[in-house]
Amino acid sequence: MHKTVLPDWVTERGRGYNTFPVFDPRSAALVVIDMQAAFVGVGEVFGNAHARDAITPCNALATAMRQAGAAVIWMRQTTSEQPPLAMPHWQYDRSDPFVAGAIAALRAGTPSHDLDPAMARAAGDLVLDKYRYSAFSCPQQALERTLRERGTEVLVMVGTLTNVCVESTAREANMRGWKVIVVSDACAAATDEEHNAALMNLRLNFADVQSSAAVLAMLAAGAGA
Repeated sequence: MHKTVLPDWVTERGRGYNTFPVFDPRSAALVVIDMQAAFVGVGEVFGNAHARDAITPCNALATAMRQAGAAVIWMRQTTSEQPPLAMPHWQYDRSDPFVAGAIAALRAGTPSHDLDPAMARAAGDLVLDKYRYSAFSCPQQALERTLRERGTEVLVMVGTLTNVCVESTAREANMRGWKVIVVSDACAAATDEEHNAALMNLRLNFADVQSSAAVLAMLAAGAGA
């Protein structure tokens, strides 16, 4: 499990930008980034023990948010060779066997592309594919359309990798007008250093950063009220 370290000065400096101690789950969405077999499973191309540690808090949040009336949206990193979905060829060295394997693993329809079997997906949840690190840069714009159609105001974000797709999506969400809460122990990177660097950037300027216990307590308090 990551050792999350967020210095007090970071929280204090970011307080005036993004601090959300309460929110209405009926106008919120849990956005789960890339908790796919490729990023979670043992022996998978990007399989990560830290991502496996995030399964339990991700699932607890999915259950609680769903019960409170929030949307639960699962994003899947996806590769395609068809424009405009295809990434520019210069961004990936396809002669590298690891890169080629990663591209193949994340094609729609492969077992590695789907959500990891341990994830608590429910029948009413949405599963959306994205073709860029940030869901808001994706040419399909599936997440943005969905959120705007639902009148969503607050995004609670979890998943992997903290410093790549989670951070990229959270930054753009903030710039497009959504309140963002990133859940520290429900996110995962390859190392503690990358994880904490991303959380620092997010807390300073783009998002509130809370633990899963804190978000679950917010939901429980709202239900009690």
